Amino acid sequence: MAKRSISGVLLLDKSYGITSNKALQKVKYLYESAKSGHTGTLDPLATGILPICMGEATKFSSILLNANKTYEAVIKLGYQSTTGDAEGIIEKLIEVGTTKLTIQYCETILQQFVGETIQIPPMYSALKHRGKPLYFYARNGEVIEREPRTILIHEIQIKSLFQNELTITVSCGTGTYIRTLAEDIGRALGCGGAYLIKLCRSSLGFFDLSQARKLEDLEEMDKGDRDYCLLPIDSILQDLPRVVLDKNETKNILQGRVLSEKPDLNDWAAQKSHDKSVRLYYRQLFLGLGEVTSEQTIKPKRLLSESHLINQNQLQLN
Repeated sequence: MAKRSISGVLLLDKSYGITSNKALQKVKYLYESAKSGHTGTLDPLATGILPICMGEATKFSSILLNANKTYEAVIKLGYQSTTGDAEGIIEKLIEVGTTKLTIQYCETILQQFVGETIQIPPMYSALKHRGKPLYFYARNGEVIEREPRTILIHEIQIKSLFQNELTITVSCGTGTYIRTLAEDIGRALGCGGAYLIKLCRSSLGFFDLSQARKLEDLEEMDKGDRDYCLLPIDSILQDLPRVVLDKNETKNILQGRVLSEKPDLNDWAAQKSHDKSVRLYYRQLFLGLGEVTSEQTIKPKRLLSESHLINQNQLQLN
């Protein structure tokens, strides 16, 4: 099958029981995509939004890796699992009914997890140790010492508490392991521990699960309808300032030259000195990312290929 040089972002609603890589391979096959990659791995037992970048969009996929995320999680209290979720060996610790938990009490305890906290990554994770993921060692009965890391949880809301099942919504920054959070919550509530029954990623960055497509639906579409599901490359860069270039500036930036000061950068630079990236456009055509220097000039950072831009039938600079 001939591969297509197709570019864009697909928001996939990953199904239960399939790995993120398997989902990616299915999407690559459906789109006949020459180059694709997913952003932000979901465990097989997790569902929800899994952005897949194709073609030129892969140049900017790291933006989504660092984006904030929201999860809907169901936690079973009073138990522990060797994997932190329903895939592991489950052991009952206490009878939660005897603890007389209330939503009000749980809300109070869960507030201690909001903000910057320390978390030790689980053994059953894709973090690498000597070139191999930690879950490789865990499956062989080995325990590797992991460095604690700082995570940021913006908000935790309780959706329901029924018997020993607590359903919560977690809004967090990158690097947060919800399985580990579930275990820590179980201990903090006096239940000895807990494990994750269900997990759904409901948002990632600016994207919401309502925008995502299921694999089954994509399989039933023809090629044109599937292509229509792709979002433009710059949809993953919405929080970055937009700078429109004229014809000469566009020629120069595509040739790797630094652009002289643009007056519309001054106010922005004072407000957003922590992030120097800007979206660059020629008319309505997205060119890629530039970086604002300390001299208030713009240098190219990560640009779309000129062949891709020409194929858009909008790059006419002569």
